[in-house]
Amino acid sequence: MNAADTPDIPDSGDGFDSVGAERRITVLREEIHQHNHRYYILDDPLISDAEYDILFRELQQLEEEWPDLRAPDSPTMRVGAPPAPEFESHRHEFPMLSLANAFTFEEMQEWQGRVYRQLNLVGESVEENDPSLEDVTYMAEPKFDGAAIELIYENGILTAGVTRGDGETGENVTANVRTIRNVPLRLSTAVPDARAIPDLLDVRGEVIMLRSEFAAMNRRRSEAGEPLFANPRNASAGSLRQLDSRVTATRPLSFFAYGVGRVEGLEGDPFTRQSEVLETLAGWGFQVADRWQLAADLNEVEQFYHGLLGGREDIPYEADGLVVKVESLDLQIELGQVSRSPRWAIAWKFPAQQATTVVKDIEISVGRTGALTPTAVLEPVEVGGVIVSRATLHNREEIQRKDVRIGDTVIIQRAGDVIPAVVKVVTGKRRSGARKFVFPALCPECGSDAVQPEGEVVVRCVNLSCPAQIKERLFHWGSREAMDVDGLGEKLVEQLVDRGIVTDPAGLYELIADDLSPLDRMAEKSANNLVDALAQTKTATLDRFLTALGIRQVGTVVARVLARTFGSLEKIMEADRETLEEIHDIGPEVASQVITFFSMAENRRLIDRLLASGLSPQWPPEGELAGVSTGVDLSGLIFVFTGELVELTRGEAKRLVESLGGRVTSSVSSRTDYVIAGPGAGSKRAKAEELGVEILEETAFLAMIGR
Repeated sequence: MNAADTPDIPDSGDGFDSVGAERRITVLREEIHQHNHRYYILDDPLISDAEYDILFRELQQLEEEWPDLRAPDSPTMRVGAPPAPEFESHRHEFPMLSLANAFTFEEMQEWQGRVYRQLNLVGESVEENDPSLEDVTYMAEPKFDGAAIELIYENGILTAGVTRGDGETGENVTANVRTIRNVPLRLSTAVPDARAIPDLLDVRGEVIMLRSEFAAMNRRRSEAGEPLFANPRNASAGSLRQLDSRVTATRPLSFFAYGVGRVEGLEGDPFTRQSEVLETLAGWGFQVADRWQLAADLNEVEQFYHGLLGGREDIPYEADGLVVKVESLDLQIELGQVSRSPRWAIAWKFPAQQATTVVKDIEISVGRTGALTPTAVLEPVEVGGVIVSRATLHNREEIQRKDVRIGDTVIIQRAGDVIPAVVKVVTGKRRSGARKFVFPALCPECGSDAVQPEGEVVVRCVNLSCPAQIKERLFHWGSREAMDVDGLGEKLVEQLVDRGIVTDPAGLYELIADDLSPLDRMAEKSANNLVDALAQTKTATLDRFLTALGIRQVGTVVARVLARTFGSLEKIMEADRETLEEIHDIGPEVASQVITFFSMAENRRLIDRLLASGLSPQWPPEGELAGVSTGVDLSGLIFVFTGELVELTRGEAKRLVESLGGRVTSSVSSRTDYVIAGPGAGSKRAKAEELGVEILEETAFLAMIGR
């Protein structure tokens, strides 16, 4: 790989003072959170993996250079996104971590250097050719481009399938997993020399679609007049999260195993090598990568990387790089992890797929917060097997920085995503007639002023009554993570706004079936169903109501924190900045956005109308605190649950603690206040005893909360 293959990483810290760095970090966090939501919840990403990596690495670099600005809600401190509410939550006993990325051999050498330093193998007393370095060998395998999942087996029987979710808690999709043809429902020892089956086994792997299966499925959908899937990865993730497992059963999903979590009751010696894990999983009936390599050093890893890259199109599944792991499991344990990723593994990413084309035009779209987003309209070009005709330009500053002009020849790249990105302009091919794009001073939808607020990179329409904003706000109100109004799709929202029937969310609750039935594709039954669906949201939970309001930087997680902390909409609206900033997970910027939103008269009037329409946001969720003393306050307390719970499930226990103001974490530390230990509690209980953390049995915990 040469420099031209590597994404352009901004020199993010250069020229920033603390105020500028804080502004840039805030912008990056908001943008990455939005992209995480689009990717993990909506299954509808807007940018390529390579573009996401650039944003993520810039944020990491800024937080390293300005450590005082690092916040607990930063995307660098977490993995992925929270589980969708439609599925039962399931907590991973061991977190499912993400991987750090490398793009060049030099970055792989830097990673190896960190491994050596962590193992104390490099220093004044250790030479580079010290024999002890020979213990650090590697196993390399293709990086599957699908949906990560954990399968749980008890006594050899599949009992649960859980998505990665946010790394700590995933979604229980067991019914869907059972439909995947190559997932063993019962582990096998039929293979010669197969190991005995353990009492408890967590298997980690990836759900994917083979290229050929994906193409055949899209052909069938095309013949049936159904919309096509954009790429195998999104098709896999969406299929895995279908509420109806019968739909999942029709999708050609495959599962490839690559690791384990808990292993209890395994006869004989425990695993000692990463390659041994793969071999054993194959012996138990799992499909594993057919192309993996043991490597004595990084030079051998590099040879395997380039061999895989050269035959990339021949790989039967989508692979976007190589995963390199330290082979010794003892060394993996010694290396440990940082908050987001293991130190003992890294993803060496393939170069993003690129192509050259011409910018025919630049168009502006308006979002629900008034943000004006530019998109390049391109001469259609094939990139990685997909015809691309549009690419994101993000914002005005991005157009200026890259000097993108209408008529320019540009390099675009994609990594299996729906909307690619413009990498750079080929200035040597610039046409004499290429025109600089003049960012509009007025909103293209309503003609109101378009301004760039201080400290932001986006230009926004100032007119809250802008039709484009109204449409986006209504669509957001009915979205799955907000009020989840079945039937309130984009086409219907467009008709409601264009015909002047609805101008804000409160107007939705004034609709009757006769208002809807004349609209396109809205028969009497559909109209009645929508009115009923809206009525059902009148008792939605407070966190959903807050999410639906569309307060900037208040997504599902922050909304739940606010609901849990204050317990009522009135108290949230009355909260001052100091009170908000004292809440864990609420920083100064979020507090500012909450204060600003509820101080605006038009927002207050909207809320009054919503409440007058019969909406009554509920907290805690109905039944969540059944039998619990309402006077209990766990604010500021940190709990860890370990072992088997009898009266509660882990999910119920977590929700109880959070509803009473406490926090639940997966690991014991000096900051932990209570460890709730049931039968079978092991290392976490021992750690609590070592640190002097108070240990409670489940009955004592239930007594604490008055249940």
